[in-house]
Amino acid sequence: MLIKTEKDIVDLVSEDEWMVAILYAAKSLNLPDWWVCTGFVRSKVWDALHGFSKRTHSPDVDVIYFDKSDLSEDTEKELESKLNSLMPEVPWSVKNEARMHIINDIPPYKSSKDAISKFPETATALGLTLGEQNEIILTAPCGIEDLLALKIKPTPYFTESEKLAEIYRQRIAKKSWKSIWPGVEAIQSNV
Repeated sequence: MLIKTEKDIVDLVSEDEWMVAILYAAKSLNLPDWWVCTGFVRSKVWDALHGFSKRTHSPDVDVIYFDKSDLSEDTEKELESKLNSLMPEVPWSVKNEARMHIINDIPPYKSSKDAISKFPETATALGLTLGEQNEIILTAPCGIEDLLALKIKPTPYFTESEKLAEIYRQRIAKKSWKSIWPGVEAIQSNV
């Protein structure tokens, strides 16, 4: 499959029964401003671009939402438990982005999309949700160009300070994405 546009990515996901089931499970929680994001989307695209016939292993499936009315970590754990009861084979991770600025010691996010725009890498600054008619919706606040070009680059947010640039560099070293997807190229952050 040729992947050039956001629609191509949505079409790729819509053909993957496992990914669609994950989106429906996440939607069943009725969370405000929810998205399944990061590696869930990136890995599918990179697998396709590398011609892999099997899905690469993912350490977790990230579900995010935005709810200022309940900043409890216990709520996130309860939501993970609900998802585990629906799909126990999936390594769920649920985070309320209205709370994450406290954990990460950064200014508060305005929404889940704002949080996604401030993920470390442009190729992981992606999310999927289901619309009112269960149509798959992709958000890519940093674009899809780097994702499709197999480039790992810092999001603009992660070039704003040396501290953030260092976090980006450590992630690149730790993730070893090139050992999984040989065609990817990591661009170092210069702050």
